[in-house]
Amino acid sequence: MTRPTGRPQRPLFSSGPCAKRPGWTLSLLENAALGRSHRSKPGKAKLAEVIDRSRKILGVPADYRIGIVPGSDTGAVEMALWSLLGPKPVTVLAFESFSKDWAKDITGQLKLNATVLEAPYGALPDLKAIDWSHDLVFCWNGTTSGVRLPAGDWMPADRGGLTICDATSAAFAMDLPWDRLDVVTWSWQKVLGGEAAHGMIALSPRAVERLTTHKPAWPLPKVFRMTASGKLSEGIFKGETINTPSMLCVEDQLDALAWAERIGGLKALIGRTEANIAVLSDWVARSPWAAFLAEDAKTRSTTSVCLKIVDPWFRALGSEAQQDVAKQLAAAIEAEGVGFDLGAYRDAPPGLRIWCGATVEATDIAALLPWLDWAYAQVKAKTEKAA
Repeated sequence: MTRPTGRPQRPLFSSGPCAKRPGWTLSLLENAALGRSHRSKPGKAKLAEVIDRSRKILGVPADYRIGIVPGSDTGAVEMALWSLLGPKPVTVLAFESFSKDWAKDITGQLKLNATVLEAPYGALPDLKAIDWSHDLVFCWNGTTSGVRLPAGDWMPADRGGLTICDATSAAFAMDLPWDRLDVVTWSWQKVLGGEAAHGMIALSPRAVERLTTHKPAWPLPKVFRMTASGKLSEGIFKGETINTPSMLCVEDQLDALAWAERIGGLKALIGRTEANIAVLSDWVARSPWAAFLAEDAKTRSTTSVCLKIVDPWFRALGSEAQQDVAKQLAAAIEAEGVGFDLGAYRDAPPGLRIWCGATVEATDIAALLPWLDWAYAQVKAKTEKAA
């Protein structure tokens, strides 16, 4: 193939930390409350502003509490699991790496006898098999599998248990049915391109009731505690974080939220994401060697898009050779400086993963695609010659 000439202006397609928003520069952080306590009046005001702006953009109901917590989305999910589970049976939807980790933690660490509904990468578990008297733990979007849940009508309004949703690569890019979700977690480093290590958790009134009436059978680390003496620690949900946050990262998140507001809020963020996946979908439809790992378009992720290699030549290779070809493919693209961090997640089938969230430009996706074809042809020819 002829080597492409066009290049993405920003070849940043990592699924986390993700590309910064268009036009971002370090100078935008000059008003950060550096050297000030996060418990000072200016510090608390900025933290509260992150909460308030996040609520407005996402459309979180007014009676839901929102808090900033340590440990990114992982910390927020673990906080929910350790604090809320126990009173009811638990079902886990496990269809990608992180949801499988939640299942392991629930059964191995909390020692709960959970029902685990599994599916292979690229598919969803049988949603009709869910017992809605159970608490349900799940990812809305499979960051490592490229599969997302459908619209929320599969979840009954009169469910008996709590719904605990890891929404880290869905929040700000997909509509979430808040009336069906009791706990929602996300991180700053995904759709808005913020910095890592900070997570957020939203709690419905039902979740708050569970928190204040249920005492877990296991000890809770300090960073997981959202109650004191049986009462909700309201300060957490007003910007009084459990541990010390980075005020530089807080300023960065405020900039990202302000950008989201300027371009039109959630509707615009979803629109940018869907424009990106549309460009990629057109290319996949024509590609002789690449396909979506998630075959059903209705449940295909629009953010962390996973590709598999369907070339008969590739499929005839052994598993180790397939892994090697996929790694060479990602490395060849990176070596040209046209696409960074495109390798599939380490537990996923060999292939590529391209972030299409709102901070990525559709023109950069379009400029990347000829390089994918070129790099695949180069790696294939090299591998065949070596054989």
